[in-house]
Amino acid sequence: MSTATANVIVYTGNHCPYCTQLKKYLTEQNVVFEERNVETNDQYADELQNMGMSSIPVTVIGEHRILGMNTTRIKKALAGE
Repeated sequence: MSTATANVIVYTGNHCPYCTQLKKYLTEQNVVFEERNVETNDQYADELQNMGMSSIPVTVIGEHRILGMNTTRIKKALAGE
């Protein structure tokens, strides 16, 4: 799985088990990502709200906004689909 052209951002929180699972999954898949904790940074919380999202985790890959631990959609987005 190549992420050379994909910029991956994951919006997370402190006590979010799905966030932990998602970060573990991405790390196991050798996906480099930027973590943005919405609980410790108001700007990141605002960004999430401006996307129309109110839950975490949210994975942003290019134009894709993926809510939750959805490995199928994440794989497709990383593949450029």
